[in-house]
Amino acid sequence: MAPLPGAELVRTPVQLYRYLLRCCKLLPSPAMQTHYRHTVRQSYNSHADEDDPERIRMIVQRAISDADWILNKYIKKTGSPGQDETGQNNSDRR
Repeated sequence: MAPLPGAELVRTPVQLYRYLLRCCKLLPSPAMQTHYRHTVRQSYNSHADEDDPERIRMIVQRAISDADWILNKYIKKTGSPGQDETGQNNSDRR
């Protein structure tokens, strides 16, 4: 299962980047969100010169499965996406 609907539509590096940034918003704490946003940005920059379509497809698949694993890990700890350990909704903290 993909972390967000539409994962199967991700084909290009830019689509993947945007998708992963949306996934970061589901993480329970602002510190985690910042950490993973930075990680996504660094990975995008390090693979920016990739031009092999097969390699890009593999990177997209791996990144989506990694995002799924990370979100499942934190959702199991907190109970639901977008909430921290106290049950408060993170979308209210902006």
